[in-house]
Amino acid sequence: MDRTRSGKPGLGVWALIVALVALVVLTFLPTPYVIQRPGPVYDTLGTAAGADGEEVPLISVEGAKTFETAGTLDLTTVQVVGNRERTPSWFELALAWMDSSRAVVPLDSVFPEGFTTEERDERNATLMVDSQHEATAAALNELGYDTGAEVVVEETVPDAPADGVLEAEDVITAIDGTAVTSAARLRQEIQDAEGDAVSLTVLRDSEERTVEITPEKQTKDGVTTWLIGITLRTDYDFEVDVTLQLDNVGGPSAGMMFALGIVDTLTEGELNGGENIAGTGTIDAEGTVGPIGGIRQKLYGARDAGADYFLAPASNCDEVVGHVPDGLQVIRTATLEESLDALAVIADDGDVDSLPTCELPAS
Repeated sequence: MDRTRSGKPGLGVWALIVALVALVVLTFLPTPYVIQRPGPVYDTLGTAAGADGEEVPLISVEGAKTFETAGTLDLTTVQVVGNRERTPSWFELALAWMDSSRAVVPLDSVFPEGFTTEERDERNATLMVDSQHEATAAALNELGYDTGAEVVVEETVPDAPADGVLEAEDVITAIDGTAVTSAARLRQEIQDAEGDAVSLTVLRDSEERTVEITPEKQTKDGVTTWLIGITLRTDYDFEVDVTLQLDNVGGPSAGMMFALGIVDTLTEGELNGGENIAGTGTIDAEGTVGPIGGIRQKLYGARDAGADYFLAPASNCDEVVGHVPDGLQVIRTATLEESLDALAVIADDGDVDSLPTCELPAS
């Protein structure tokens, strides 16, 4: 006896419909994340497209003899997929989670609440300009030039120890009798005082005066910092005119590679031995290399650009271990001098395996 099939959809059909609906919802439902992926790589010894589309050198020097270079000293970047106006879909996030060259990070960590995408981009552009000045100062200091550094008060924080004592545009020339040559040095001297009053020598309207300020203690995440409540900038009067040009890239992480590119341009021979070397890291005028974000993506970007070696900030080593792509050798560095020493070993065909790298801490 024939049985007539029911006209109602079966369980499998309903499961498929639910899955399709869920997929559509997940495709368009806003998410609280963005994706970081490898961005463009730029050779500081080469050229890049300027604002008008014409190729321009990343580093130009006037007022000093320059020398031919070879190989590459690449700075690496990270691209962010998504913003507060449009976050990636859950489907895009799922694909990124399965890609070792990408990272899914909270939206607020990249686009802080209360700031528009345009405001973030403006801030990153300012950080890039500042880092270029610091990179130039670090390179010229390394080469023995006078950078004419002046540490200037930008503003004081209301009700902080410096409020009413220091003023905007004050030039701080010394702390407790020690010459102030950089904002980093001033901050370190304040930390070393461990809460004791510090004596600052200040130039105000070309008149020298001495003021005394007692720092206040701030503890965050178990770390104690001593603050006097000022923001600073460093003005330079370089002996050599160095122009750094790189459009559409923001943030301070290109500092170390720019500094190395400047040193290579101003010294005879090939700093990198003609090899392809990439890296990242902030830098200050004293040559201290600092941490950056997105280092895993930068490692993959460097590998894909053909680099054989990667200079990584020591303070980022915990993010490097276990995430180095095949074919790339990571060299740990904390200062411009350490980076130069590593390049010398590479250039001289020395024992590259003896160079410091990022390792797991001893158990």
